[in-house]
Amino acid sequence: MSKMHRRQLIKLGIGSAVGLPLLAAGTQRAMAATHQVEIKGFKYIPASLQVAAGDTVVFTNVDRAPHTATAVDGSFDTGRLNRGKSGEITVAAAGTFRYICTFHPNMKGQITAT
Repeated sequence: MSKMHRRQLIKLGIGSAVGLPLLAAGTQRAMAATHQVEIKGFKYIPASLQVAAGDTVVFTNVDRAPHTATAVDGSFDTGRLNRGKSGEITVAAAGTFRYICTFHPNMKGQITAT
């Protein structure tokens, strides 16, 4: 095997090893899911949701009144959602996140991420 041929093989091997973490990260992100929560009748449906860290949750308001989905710990807030509007959040880490509507604090929900 010539020196030139060995160098090319070494470069290919290094290039492949460097590309693997990028491929893995891209695959991991592609596996993230999107979950839907409907705001209807002054309730979150479903009120309790199980997700994986990295997943997205879309809140859609079908009530006439404006609503929010605001984490009690301040980690997320959809902002004001008028009728027919949606807001989305990405759950960045594992944990349990309770949330309320800032306009109607009796509305409560929970997201549990693993």
